[in-house]
Amino acid sequence: MEPAELARSMLGWYDKHRRVLPWRALPGKTADPYRVWLSEIMLQQTTVATVGPYFEEFLRRWPTVADLAAADLDAVLHAWAGLGYYARARNLHKCAKTVAEQHGGVFPDNEEQLRQLPGIGAYTAAAVAAIAFDRRATVLDGNVERVMSRLFAVDEPLPGVKPKLRALADTITPDRRPGDYAQAVMDLGATVCIPRRPRCGQCPWHDACAARAAGIAETLPRKAAKAEKPIRRGMAFWLINPEGSVLLRRRPESGLLGGMIEVPSSDWLERAAPGLGAVQEQAPVEAAWRMLPGQVRHTFTHFHLELGLAAARFGPKDGDGWKRAEGIWVPVDRLSEHAIPTVMRKVVRHALGSV
Repeated sequence: MEPAELARSMLGWYDKHRRVLPWRALPGKTADPYRVWLSEIMLQQTTVATVGPYFEEFLRRWPTVADLAAADLDAVLHAWAGLGYYARARNLHKCAKTVAEQHGGVFPDNEEQLRQLPGIGAYTAAAVAAIAFDRRATVLDGNVERVMSRLFAVDEPLPGVKPKLRALADTITPDRRPGDYAQAVMDLGATVCIPRRPRCGQCPWHDACAARAAGIAETLPRKAAKAEKPIRRGMAFWLINPEGSVLLRRRPESGLLGGMIEVPSSDWLERAAPGLGAVQEQAPVEAAWRMLPGQVRHTFTHFHLELGLAAARFGPKDGDGWKRAEGIWVPVDRLSEHAIPTVMRKVVRHALGSV
């Protein structure tokens, strides 16, 4: 099939089988760039089912990009909690402020200008340009990579083969209805050309698919072997003041979980599990620290984390050394009001179950 014919057949399939999604414009309606952008940021490395409720809540609280720009960052981070990859939330807020302050609350309508905005890379710029503004742009997410690798029987492994897949996808991307076409291929990958047991009989590209003809569709795309994730270890410090409040602090703006609220912790390093003596100098204050049993484990994109937990409590007769701790004191029953990332929620649960 010629590229134009492939595009026509995909659009015909989409007109019959398009998914109904809360951020997607109805047929014949103009897409809202704010909704498109917000959904694309949320959907990075997250499933549609997970994103739905978060998307609706964000729209309820901040119905326009100007509303989001005016929001307090902590409120945005708290609303984001559970979606992970918190740098996305910080960039989301920063991008909203940039659009509101430098672009009059209107998103740029082309890839080049969109890529100048905080948190918008090549994929998101292409997706927003195509879906929100119907600009011809080649959108390549995980679903599209899988579809293209099968359509053209590309057996080189990801991620190195991404430029080739992008070039192949570009040969089919049409000038007419590029936004619908981009969503169509993503829908196809999500519902038909799925990772295991692809439903080839339902695919509009059934006859053109080289991998199906060769009987290798389910084996594609190939992926390079992943290196084993290293393990980093550290210590979290659970400190209670005489009023029964817990010490929390904000992490530095740069780096992992930048700007997020945490239970104070030592450096996270690739090392043997540190004893209390090895990291006590990183404790928020001098106190009668004691080790709690067990540890907290969490996996990030590039490493596993294991945290021991040290606890201390100041009573009415223990002096006011706790006042020298930098951070905020939060009653236990109000911890949920703060934007605490998942790993620190695990620390909180572990501490509450052990002290």
